[in-house]
Amino acid sequence: MRQYVARPPTQPLAKFAEYLWASQGAPPHAKERVVPTGTLELAFTLVEDHGRIYDTPGRGRVFSGAFVSGAYRRPFTFETRENASVVGVHLRPGHAGVILGVPAGELTDQHVDLEALWGRRARELRERLCAATTMHQRFAILEAALAARLDERQVHPAVTYALDALAQPDARVRNIAKSVGLSQRRLIELFTTAVGITPKRFGRIRRFQRAMALARRAGFDWTRVAHECGYYDQAHLIRDCRELADVTPTELSRASAHPAEHHQLAVLEE
Repeated sequence: MRQYVARPPTQPLAKFAEYLWASQGAPPHAKERVVPTGTLELAFTLVEDHGRIYDTPGRGRVFSGAFVSGAYRRPFTFETRENASVVGVHLRPGHAGVILGVPAGELTDQHVDLEALWGRRARELRERLCAATTMHQRFAILEAALAARLDERQVHPAVTYALDALAQPDARVRNIAKSVGLSQRRLIELFTTAVGITPKRFGRIRRFQRAMALARRAGFDWTRVAHECGYYDQAHLIRDCRELADVTPTELSRASAHPAEHHQLAVLEE
């Protein structure tokens, strides 16, 4: 049976990470599909020293027990039994580069062994996490290690403004660029480097995340969801559902979701 725990980090890490999380125990299904969130994730497996991730059906790659998931534009799948005990951190959009040491734009659509970015420190951190005996200890170890990596680099204010503005269903990149006094091209460049995807793609992904959350609350009334989340019509929502979740709305309504991470869906068949 799966157990899941999450908590917000304390300062100074809270500015850069949304929450620390830990999951233990494999669910009955063998795989889960991760729908894009526009964010980056840092994860450490605590039992197996590797994990298998499928960017496309049937084509899996094996990663070490400490890895980074970049900002993805399409869904990917992972094996739940190889990730039966994991601890990680959900990084805030635009702030991942400060912790990881490389711009988020260099990790787009990629999973990368953390050792490739941090060297032996990644392996040493995982060993400490594996040796800890309680989740409280693991969270404390992970939080201290990440806080020690923070520096004085700041996110460009135009990126911060754009991240807030894109929370609105009717946000337009050209209007955001005008508001911050930049050309649209320059804003896209800054945003993509810091966040890992373009502002247009980020807004699209966040809109779909809102749509999935509302759909579950509203009994999968897709007409209502399309209207309230700013889609032109239901067909527009269906296109996003197929591209961003690789399922139809009907299939999405039948797929069980992770109890806390609602962007993770059970894959019953490949």
